[in-house]
Amino acid sequence: MSKPSRTDWKRVEKLKEEHIDTSDIPELDEDFFARAELHVPPKQAVTMRLDVDVLNWFKAQGQGYQTRINKLLRAYMLAHQGRHA
Repeated sequence: MSKPSRTDWKRVEKLKEEHIDTSDIPELDEDFFARAELHVPPKQAVTMRLDVDVLNWFKAQGQGYQTRINKLLRAYMLAHQGRHA
């Protein structure tokens, strides 16, 4: 179980942007973005059987339901990586 945050989030929410010290964060300049690389894993079409109510629920959330299913599967994968060696 993770430790609860001791951050006073209500106080943080009230801070105005100009009062937040970002001096230890480097500016992202044009050179940074010119060298940046986007790594998107390739997709592979698959056929899988899902319970009809599960699929209908995802579809009812609107466009992008397959992307949402993929994100949930990725989160599960990342949470369980290395547990089954």
